[in-house]
Amino acid sequence: MYITENDNPRIEYLRDKTHRLTVSPGCYIMKNKSHEIIYIGKAKNLKNRVSSYFRAGQDHLPKVWKMVSNVYDYEFIVTDSEFEALVLECSLIKQYKPKYNILLKDDKGYSYIKVTNEPYPRLQAALQKEDDGARYIGPYTSSYAVRQAVTEANKVFMLPTCSRRFPQDIRKQRPCLNHHIKLCMGVCTGRVSQDEYNAIVEQAVDYIASGSEPSVKRLTEEMNEAAENLEFERAAQLRDRINAINKAAESQKIVDEKIKDMDIIAIAQNAEMACASVLMYRGGRLFDKSDHFLGEKMDAAQMREQFLMQYYSGREKIVREILIDEEFETLENVREYLVQKSGHNVKLFCAQRGALVRLSELARSNAAEYISNRTGRTKREVTALEELSKALGLEKPPRFIECYDISNLASTNMVAGMVVFENGRPCKKYYKRFSIKTVDEQNDYECMKEVLRRRFENYFAKTDEGFSIMPDLILLDGGKGHVNAVAPMLREMGINCALFGLVKDSRHRTRAVATGSGEISLSKSRSAFNLATAIQDEVHRYAITYQAKKHRKNAYQLELTKVRGVGDKKAAKLITTFKTKDALKAASADEIAKTAGVNAETAAELKRIIDEM
Repeated sequence: MYITENDNPRIEYLRDKTHRLTVSPGCYIMKNKSHEIIYIGKAKNLKNRVSSYFRAGQDHLPKVWKMVSNVYDYEFIVTDSEFEALVLECSLIKQYKPKYNILLKDDKGYSYIKVTNEPYPRLQAALQKEDDGARYIGPYTSSYAVRQAVTEANKVFMLPTCSRRFPQDIRKQRPCLNHHIKLCMGVCTGRVSQDEYNAIVEQAVDYIASGSEPSVKRLTEEMNEAAENLEFERAAQLRDRINAINKAAESQKIVDEKIKDMDIIAIAQNAEMACASVLMYRGGRLFDKSDHFLGEKMDAAQMREQFLMQYYSGREKIVREILIDEEFETLENVREYLVQKSGHNVKLFCAQRGALVRLSELARSNAAEYISNRTGRTKREVTALEELSKALGLEKPPRFIECYDISNLASTNMVAGMVVFENGRPCKKYYKRFSIKTVDEQNDYECMKEVLRRRFENYFAKTDEGFSIMPDLILLDGGKGHVNAVAPMLREMGINCALFGLVKDSRHRTRAVATGSGEISLSKSRSAFNLATAIQDEVHRYAITYQAKKHRKNAYQLELTKVRGVGDKKAAKLITTFKTKDALKAASADEIAKTAGVNAETAAELKRIIDEM
């Protein structure tokens, strides 16, 4: 989005002031007309950085455009180094909390593990204590960790999670599916005594409080004691419980003895907003998790830098290892700040392979889930758009994606389909169909050029709502030849939009994304690959359906021209007027004669042929 005098009448004054700025590092402070601070930034070259906000023709993200539109004046503070500017920026943001900076907010409250007050207690996660006689364990700072722990304990110790009440509902209904697949001990069968059940609940609480190793040790002692007392059935039950704990410890990510104290940080974003998620491991166990809404999306590197600075500037203790999902240019400056603040060495790094990559993906998945809850989009859609954006090197995840496909039978009935995906979902109200007008012989490149030219001519003319949106990404069903054919034409029209092709394999399945010079594989980005495949399948379906419909219509029209005295124009008029075959069959000979402008004898022959179709 470009800034003009209509957006900000002070733009010329701001540009003139910026020409005189120093090239030294420092901080700049943007203010609105009421002299309120609305944004604080830092730069290693103040003149270059501040000029980028007010430069004519500079394309801005929506959030930056809003900020620049409200700038009335600005101040600046010169520093000796970029690192000093980074620290000063963090301090000023913390002090003034400007509207357009990232302001960390999370939904954190205290959580508890609740042991309900009933003859057969249940384990539940609770957000607050109530005066209900239940036993509450906690508080814990992370509701996420509490939910994970309760779910795991209920599964390992086969505790009931259904809505049945005990002992009232014992033996009244058949056991549910959970009992049959060994996820529930089956209290409803009446085979588990109240004392035995309560003992198992206490084991589950102990497991949550102390972890798997101490629990296994205590249960093993109980198992051996039961075996010595010839209580073989009880010993077998304890053995199965020990096996379940060991199996859970192998598969879950909650406990990892190799990771002592570490924060894992990842940021997810869609086309409009971003969120950061922090997984906190302490003593080899997932201790806490926090999600932070970052507001409207901004530059990826700037987001990570500002989040790290603000997040750790407000914390008394900083761990020695911080895993981030992506590296950025000023990472070493941020690490130096963390070292100075904490008084010890800090490893700030990005994982390349192994278990740490999976943990980084887990953090990103949590951030994506947080966005999906706020926006109504699914986590899969958020992840797919983010992966596609990174694979294609886009500045941000695309909100509007348009995809085009040409369909024909040799050189007849040549058509094209345009489908639109908004935030990863088909937006059918914007779908468009094209009949090829300027290409007489089969030539996919020329057909694609005609379709894209007509589409953007309509964009400039503003004649149709479906053409009024500038897409963030254009995909062509074809390889680099299609991209190279269309790209020069779009540049001539002044269209600056990401353009790629979708390449299929010998089985007509999506294989890769084509650029003008090669291909980009999506094999390592499963969500992005599935989205690209869905888009390509949808545009192919849409185009070929239109081509088949047009072919049937033309074949129908050809049958009508077999009647003497009926040419293409008269046949077309009949089809256009009555629209469907059923409507044409229902028409009388007189209506046919009047519509086509033929005599009664010709109309009767037309009626006969129509009825036979």
